[in-house]
Amino acid sequence: MSVPIDTDRLDLLRIEVPSWAYGNSGTRFRVFGTPGTPGDAFEKVSDAAQVHRHTGIAPTVALHIPWDRVDDFGALRAHAESEGVALGTVNSNTFQEEDYKFGSLCHPDARVRAKAVAHHAECIDIMRETGSRDLKVWLADGTNYPGQDSIRERQQRLADSLAEIYAMLDDDQRLVLEYKFFEPAFYHTDVPDWGTSYVHCVELGPKAKVVLDTGHHAPGTNIEFIVAQLLRLGRLGAFDFNSRFYADDDLIVGAADPFQLFRILVELVDGGGYGDPDVQLVLDQCHNVEAKIPGQIRSVLNVQEAVAKVLALDVDALAAARRDCDVLLANEILMDAFHTDVRGTLAEHRAARGLPEDPMRAFLASGYLERIAADRAGRAQAGWGA
Repeated sequence: MSVPIDTDRLDLLRIEVPSWAYGNSGTRFRVFGTPGTPGDAFEKVSDAAQVHRHTGIAPTVALHIPWDRVDDFGALRAHAESEGVALGTVNSNTFQEEDYKFGSLCHPDARVRAKAVAHHAECIDIMRETGSRDLKVWLADGTNYPGQDSIRERQQRLADSLAEIYAMLDDDQRLVLEYKFFEPAFYHTDVPDWGTSYVHCVELGPKAKVVLDTGHHAPGTNIEFIVAQLLRLGRLGAFDFNSRFYADDDLIVGAADPFQLFRILVELVDGGGYGDPDVQLVLDQCHNVEAKIPGQIRSVLNVQEAVAKVLALDVDALAAARRDCDVLLANEILMDAFHTDVRGTLAEHRAARGLPEDPMRAFLASGYLERIAADRAGRAQAGWGA
């Protein structure tokens, strides 16, 4: 049986939303427009603030540079604060310029590597203006054909480049290194798995942590095992939540496999990562066909519901079943928590904190989507690359 949910522990949940989720996105065949899409980073932050206003658990907004570059980041920070949110992780981008065709931090040409390092220096300067703690590095670097480049030499170039960037960090800043097992490189990717990211982070020092993205694994990978291991090693810095059916689909969290989301969160809670400010929970997804703000609200609520189910897990009974090697009972206890209907508890929890019991319905009834569609009509819309 499940146990009563400690609703105070629900208040520990904080999820960072990504600025790029509010811009237009699509497939490699087309980027689709949506009425009311923001035109700049200020409007993205305003849209993101709606998610926090209605859910109460999305207080920070991640930025992507150069997509969110503005003339005055101090003004953007003040704007975010006026909207009731703060600016969070700064994501670098070394995958959309011609110079990076054959890599960035791993490129054979020292000039290109220096350019990529300089871009990260700019990101660190932006972090100082925005008050951000984390610099997130994801690289598209890799090769498509055997023999194209030396795998070993590329790893050394990566280590050297990361060391330059790490040395620029302030004492209160971190570098979080993301991995992805393929795409756009198809023969080998320079940071393809958690082990590679972990090795580089350990070599860099204590301010370097691993970023785990739900969609960045081969099919069948036991992601919750990776979560448990990185927590055990003290190197899980951030977790990017999305959902996938095939590869890096970047869909709404829990859309494809809500049980996987639950299993991951079981390990996050058990390993001490839940409620730990050093483990940043972030959404990393794009909304190609659905409305963007409601898509983000749905993802936030799906994570909150999964957390509530985890908090309904009878950990004492589970521990006893494990000690007795009672395989079926242990699984039954876990499944009882997963099948617990927590929706009523969550509605009461929100109401007690002055939030709408149904955040999605409240947002849709607010008229915000209609207002931005009218106010932003005929203007340039932000999207991939802007």
